[in-house]
Formats: sequence, C-alpha cells, structure tokens
Amino acid sequence: MARNRFLVGLIFLVFFVISLLSNILGPIVPDIIGTFSVGLGSAGFLVFAFFIAYGVMSIPAGFLVERYSEKPVMICAFLGAALGSVVFALHPTYKIAFVSLFVIGIGMAMLQVAINPLLRVAGGEENFALNETIAQLLFGSASFLSPWIYSYLVLNLPVGAERANPLLRVLRQITPAHLPWVSLYWIFAAVAVAMVIVLSLSRFPAVQHTAEERPGTLAMYKSLIRRRLVWLYFLAIFAYVGCEQGTANWISQFLSHYHGYDPHTTGARAVSWFWGLMTSGCFAGAFLLRLFDSRRVLIGAASGALLLLSLGLFGSASIAVIALPLVGLFASVMWPILISLALNSVAEYHGAFTGILTTGIMGGAIVTLVIGDIGDHVGLRTGMALLYLTFGYVWSVGFWAKPLINNATIGSKDKGVAAM
Repeated sequence: MARNRFLVGLIFLVFFVISLLSNILGPIVPDIIGTFSVGLGSAGFLVFAFFIAYGVMSIPAGFLVERYSEKPVMICAFLGAALGSVVFALHPTYKIAFVSLFVIGIGMAMLQVAINPLLRVAGGEENFALNETIAQLLFGSASFLSPWIYSYLVLNLPVGAERANPLLRVLRQITPAHLPWVSLYWIFAAVAVAMVIVLSLSRFPAVQHTAEERPGTLAMYKSLIRRRLVWLYFLAIFAYVGCEQGTANWISQFLSHYHGYDPHTTGARAVSWFWGLMTSGCFAGAFLLRLFDSRRVLIGAASGALLLLSLGLFGSASIAVIALPLVGLFASVMWPILISLALNSVAEYHGAFTGILTTGIMGGAIVTLVIGDIGDHVGLRTGMALLYLTFGYVWSVGFWAKPLINNATIGSKDKGVAAM
C-alpha cells in the first residue's frame, strides 16, 4: 500500500494541536482561582471536568471509529472543541468553564483514539514506532509552547492599542479587559475551526484494523475486567497520569503561594519547562531502554521523580523553581514503559485492553481534584504530598511486573517487542 506523507504530516499536526489545547490548564489555574474567587478544590474541579472526559469517552470513541471511520470522528471532535472554546470565550463564568472543558475533553479523547491506527496505515506499519516517537515529540513541543503563548497574551493584551499588532487588537475587542487570559480560548477556537477545514478537504485512506487492534466486543471487555492484572495496570496508568497532571497543574500555584513567583511569567515558564523536559527525556529514555530492562528504568525514573518532588515541595524558592519542572524529565519514560509492560503482559485482546488502559487517563482528573481539595483544608504543600502515593505506585510496578515479552536490549538474546 502506498504511503501517504501528507496524511502523516496531518496526523502530526493533530498531535500538536491536541497538546496545545490540553496542557494549558496548569498555567491558568492561578487565574481561575483569582477570576472566579474559588478555592483550590474548585479550581481542581475544572481540571477534573477536562480529564474525566477521557474516562467517559475513550471506549465509546473506539466504537464510533469502528462504525463511522476516523475522518468524521475527528471532524466532530474538533467541532466540539471549537464550540466549547467559543462558548467559554463569550461567557467566561465558572459554570460555563466546567461544561466547556468537559466538551473539549470529549473531543480530545475522540482524537486520541482515532489517530493512532490512522498513523499506522498512513505511514506504514514498518515506520509506526518511529512515527509514534516523532508524534510524541511534537506533542511535548506544543505543551512547552502553550504556556509561552499564555504569557504573551496576558502581558501584552492590557498594553495600549498603539503598541498592539493586528492579532492583539482583534483579541482586545472580543476579550473582557479584566480577563486577558480568556483570549486563549479564542485562539483555541480558531485553531479548532482551521483543523475542521483542513480535515474536511483531506482524503483519508480506508483503515483496516487487525483483530488485535479492534476496539473489542463486550465479551472481550468482560473477560479482561475479571483479571486482577488488568486492574493493576489500569491503576498504574491512573496513577501515572495523576502524577503528570497533579504536578503540572499545581506548579504555578505552588510557586506563587509559597514563594511569591509571578504566575504569568515565572510560573508559566516553570510549567513550560516541565513539559519541555518531558519531551527531551524521551531521548534519554530511549537510550536507557536499549541498555537496561524497562522495569529497572521505571524504578530509577520513579525514584528520581520522588527525590525531585521532595526538593520542590520542601526546598527553598530557588530550589523549588528548578526541582518541580525537573520532575517532568524523570516522568517522561513512565507512560511508554507502563503501556508496553501492560500490553506485553497479556496474550490477547490488546485493542480492548488499550481502551481500558486509556480510561485510566481519568487519573489526571481525580488526583488534581483531590490535591486541590486537600489544599483548601490543610495547604497545597500537603495536597501535593498525595503525589508520593501515585509516584510510589508507579515505582512498585517495576517490582511486580512480569511481562511475557521483555524489552530488547543491546546484547540481549531476547528479540521480542521492545518496551518503547
């Protein structure tokens, strides 16, 4: 089958846009608290609205893709994201924010389910691992970029019109003067609409799913959820995404509250570097996984993350502003290792198992919410201490995991599927 380079590039763009829309929540948490006069728990509840959508929609999205194909599902996902963004930009209230973020989250979950099998067909099965790596690098790059866009808008929108470029002049006309951060959602809406147009004009190949890639039948899901191992790995994904989002979403507020750093500048940059280091950590992780068993790499990464978390939570201001973003460097290898260990630990129903694992992304919703709720009662530092439990569970996987296939390392006799 001829490879479609244009479609591969389009899928890479979709990965970039998903990240751009998804990982802006961390920098804007202080603005949410200040604008809506809410506590940490209520701010966490908005993050909950976004990530719980993954738990709600991941498995149904697989069935939608199976029935209608990728292109209509992706177009509907971006239409939903555009609608959610516009509604909040027009009516920036707390209640509307909750509904808006849930709708945007639904769209992002649908996209995540649709694009991976499409990338396999468009780029070729033999290039799938390489293309997935490139896609994750673009995903991380967008996460690094979005906080800088946020800083630019909130710092420059309030400036006089004579110093504004055309984009700022337009945004100033449609954004409340006292809520410059809301302008982000006009940007998101415009990007989502642009993606709808591009997708509508693009030709998609027919995707032939293998038996293992299909979303699965109810009988498959029933078989899987009876297995203790499936639940253990579901909890591992739940814990990991809780680690990732529980750190990223509270860095800016923590640095502002305990150390007085400006969330519009230093706080936003700290979040940006968290995601940037997660991206660069993929290279180091790929190298380490060629040398060591993935379980050992996971234990080392979780240990490093726990050490840096401790320095960030209990160190001085100058230490915290460096240590907390560095957690992202050690977290970077956790997702691919956990996914590979999980899938390499069962002999069948990988498509259905992937759907179950993907619902674990809701951990980002629940852990962030619980941290905020604890923070309201006994302080954000104590709330973020919950991350010791989630990182600790990820650390434990390295000891109890017993995959059927180990990752191939240099000099190993095992030629099985690599862990990355």
